[in-house]
Amino acid sequence: MKKIAIFQNELGMGGIQKSLINLLRALDYSKVSVDLYLSQKDDFWKEKLPEQVRVCYLKPTHGFFSFIPFDAARSVLKYDFLDDDYDLAVDFNSYQCSCAVGATTVGAKRRAMWIHNDVKIKLNNEWKYRVLWHFFKGKFKYYDVFVPVSAALEKPFRRMSGTDKPCTVIQNVINVSDIREKMQVTPDDVSVDSACMNFVALGRLCHQKGYDIMLEEFKKACEYRDDLRLYIIGDGPDRAALEKHRDEAGLKDKVFFLGNKTNPYCYMKLMDALLSTSRYEGQPLNIMEAMAIGLPLYCTKNLEAYTEGLRGYENISQAIAGAKKEGKHPDDLKEYNNKILESFYEL
Repeated sequence: MKKIAIFQNELGMGGIQKSLINLLRALDYSKVSVDLYLSQKDDFWKEKLPEQVRVCYLKPTHGFFSFIPFDAARSVLKYDFLDDDYDLAVDFNSYQCSCAVGATTVGAKRRAMWIHNDVKIKLNNEWKYRVLWHFFKGKFKYYDVFVPVSAALEKPFRRMSGTDKPCTVIQNVINVSDIREKMQVTPDDVSVDSACMNFVALGRLCHQKGYDIMLEEFKKACEYRDDLRLYIIGDGPDRAALEKHRDEAGLKDKVFFLGNKTNPYCYMKLMDALLSTSRYEGQPLNIMEAMAIGLPLYCTKNLEAYTEGLRGYENISQAIAGAKKEGKHPDDLKEYNNKILESFYEL
């Protein structure tokens, strides 16, 4: 049996956190044992982890350490680990200083860092990430392998980091049985008009997810027909600005912000299609979850790079305007998930 240490900041709201929970619930614990190291006790998803997973909370790390060179932080920060003889240490977060220090100082035969985003575009788009990258880029030399969650992430990561170390693509596990169980719940806080063409979008309300683009394209589509509706699941720093954008665009009776939901699937099942206009991604969980539910996908062309087999649209407003209700065709994603687990065990 192989021993694995996984370092993640917390299990709060977010795709990285959900993908880790899905992975932990899918592993075969006759093959591996897992110690999960967390830095904070946030637990938005309220998902019960397998009993075989030992959870350890590292002592709090001051934010100051994210703004000094990584080697300096690594030489100062000392953590108490549950074990010091792992076969694999994983920095699943790839952003937090504490996760990197843990994964590179715990005793392990091999060290891996997950890559969840297109770092070239992220560096161009987010000044805060540029600052963090400046200080933590010294950590890359300590890892043996890098794990992008889609093939499109490898080239930009190599270019920006300068590393020539191995990369192994391992996509995000999708817990289809959990999705289908939660779909059976009937939400009591939303009423969807079945006579309309109802789109759903979900994800953090931030610049990366491109909701400002979505609202503009949806507005264009609404000029051609009056029966379009959009339900947005999620929250984030841009919510107030996006609600103002919606109101100024005259879409208050067509676009609805539902906030964060621990069970988005019972809302998704009520919809006719998924809409996504992200500026960039790692590998979009929302698209894969929509496939498990059987929702038709209306995504911008750039997202094809991050999701195998996806057909995006060059003109998304035109696609929305021409959308028709279709039958749902759920995908059990069995082959997809099996491939992911095989790749993980091979690490």
